[in-house]
Amino acid sequence: MHQQKHDWFTATLTFGLCCGLIISYLPQHARIIRAGSSEGFSPWFLLLGSTSSAAGMLNMFTMQFGIVKCCRYFSLGGCLEMTAGIVQVGLQWAMFTFIFVLYMLYYPPHLKYITPASDPETSSNTKPLKRPQRTEEWQNSVILAWVTFGHFAIIVITTIYLLLTTSPSPVPNQPLPPRLSSWATLLGVSSAMLAAIQYMPQIIHTYRMKLVGALSIAMMMIQSPGAVLMVLSIALRPDTNWTSWITFAVAGIMQGTLLVMCITWKFRQLKLGIDDFGAPL
Repeated sequence: MHQQKHDWFTATLTFGLCCGLIISYLPQHARIIRAGSSEGFSPWFLLLGSTSSAAGMLNMFTMQFGIVKCCRYFSLGGCLEMTAGIVQVGLQWAMFTFIFVLYMLYYPPHLKYITPASDPETSSNTKPLKRPQRTEEWQNSVILAWVTFGHFAIIVITTIYLLLTTSPSPVPNQPLPPRLSSWATLLGVSSAMLAAIQYMPQIIHTYRMKLVGALSIAMMMIQSPGAVLMVLSIALRPDTNWTSWITFAVAGIMQGTLLVMCITWKFRQLKLGIDDFGAPL
């Protein structure tokens, strides 16, 4: 017997957070596109964020797959209400990963390849240059993009295989089969561990640059307080545990640290008369 319990507070909170997620990421997407540059981002930050959010999304999907299977017994609205947590973390993954896509698309051309210094003694007799040599950071960015794609493919295939071979109970608050429970815990813990160190490369990168770069302060000002609501929303949903929300708690604290640093550099830039990329105003 499939019975739906309506929790209007949690449903409203989740709907508001989904809208807030989209709105909060739009300034960052627009900033990169408008500036035509993704300079200032750490590719390691984007790798860790994309893999962390992907693992968190599939943790939620695995934990609530029994509820997903009940959707055929309810209306579209009822199904969306029950699976809103999955939609919420899915949006988080999609919006963050899109930043990585924009980072690759708008990577500054002058930073992609090493410009060889010309030698006047040999310039007249040199052979045509081979393919331009990539800079170390651009090479790392390409490799990390492929690692991100590979990680996503592996955990998606593994999750689908386990769900097809080990069916969870559709009854709410029932424990998962041992294999699924272990996989969900692995996803949740790995997501939390990646999130715990996610912002460290970006904090170090931004500290060394002493510039805001393409980072959006507006996005961080919206998201840092929103992390509290995100944790609350996920914790209140059925069939979730601490592994489902710890990711967002850790990420919120680290993002707040990066926000404070960016605001500090913003004031420094104004004093020096330079823009976010170090060019004179």
